[in-house]
Amino acid sequence: MKLLNRSLRYLSLAFLFIIGVWSVVFYFNLKDEIRDSIDDGLDNNRLLILLKVKTDSTLLFQNEFGGNNFEIHPVSKQNAFTFKDVYKDTLMYRQNEDDLEPVRVLNTAFEHQEKYYQLMVISSLVEEDDLIEDSFWSVVWLFIILITSVIIINNFVLRKVWNPFYDILDKLKTYRIDKDETPINIATKTKEFIQLQEASNTLIHHSKETYTSQKHFTENASHELQTPIAIIINKLELLLESENLKEKEAKTIAEVINIADRLKKLNNSLLLLAKIENKQFLEQKTVSINEIAKEFLSNYQELAEFKNIELKVIEIDDLYVQMNNALAEILISNLIKNAIFHNKKDGKITIKVTEQEFIIYNTGSTAALNPKTIFNRFEKDQTKSQSTGLGLAVCNAICNSYDIKITYKFLENEHCFAINFKNSISPV
Repeated sequence: MKLLNRSLRYLSLAFLFIIGVWSVVFYFNLKDEIRDSIDDGLDNNRLLILLKVKTDSTLLFQNEFGGNNFEIHPVSKQNAFTFKDVYKDTLMYRQNEDDLEPVRVLNTAFEHQEKYYQLMVISSLVEEDDLIEDSFWSVVWLFIILITSVIIINNFVLRKVWNPFYDILDKLKTYRIDKDETPINIATKTKEFIQLQEASNTLIHHSKETYTSQKHFTENASHELQTPIAIIINKLELLLESENLKEKEAKTIAEVINIADRLKKLNNSLLLLAKIENKQFLEQKTVSINEIAKEFLSNYQELAEFKNIELKVIEIDDLYVQMNNALAEILISNLIKNAIFHNKKDGKITIKVTEQEFIIYNTGSTAALNPKTIFNRFEKDQTKSQSTGLGLAVCNAICNSYDIKITYKFLENEHCFAINFKNSISPV
């Protein structure tokens, strides 16, 4: 969810709560004000009626409300003195409404020519259900108007305020530390965005230094280590061709050559892992997983035939992905080589390519492997002395660098490795 939309959601909830509480308080305050106003009107009517009684005694016989808003009943002196001015709400039948309607009643007593009377004055009340309904819809429309105003402000005012933030974000998304790009420079006068820009440039500077340092290290290590190893292997091979060499010595030299060759492979794998993790394979293009799989199957055909392994390819669909071509080849070739190298004699390998997945099944000389540790570095079959234990670790590192998921399962006595390229699918 975008920041602007998140703030809009919080504002909406805040407005809903505040307006809800305010509307309840406002309703009761309004109700009290209406009661006070009506009570003042009733008291004023009482005074007017008493003044009129002095000049028109016929009003004393008004013992029903009828069309008037008052009625008078004679009472004893004793009862009259017990009366206090009382205001209360009640219901009264209204002819024009043909229903009971709420009214406010003032019940009081007065004395006229040494006689005592009870006076009841009424005034119509606003119906509470109408008041609640009107107040509710007023609050609803107020809420809608406020939210609409906030949305408009978000889209036309706040979005403009946040433009420098999005510009910095877009720059960071496309920034490549392997290129000699200039620091991020966005025109803004907002203090927080200026600080964000400075912090981003500082982080980029440190990342560039680290990237350059690690790149130089891997390049130097690749050159400085591989050259001595190659010289050692060549020297030993020349020594192995010596005529005066005894069988025991020749065997020892051959073992040392194998160890040196394994050291060479180990060095190459570790340097490859370092390059992958340091994002040194940034060039990408559309590559066909189908073509890569068939190419490397052809390359390892002789080894498969030597072990009498049955090879089968099922192409359900063409799988094109957007990634570095060299890494795609390493990923697929490692899995195929791993399936052949760790297979048993007279085994089989099945490769299935779908719209999103590359899946390889193979029989093996071992039972199910531990899916939690199989992709760890130097995790290997101890019976395979030639294995560096880094092949699957390299595959996992490549998948992690492209946010691709690789999984292992043991199904029907076959090892199954599946790669889901969903996040790297390339439109053809």
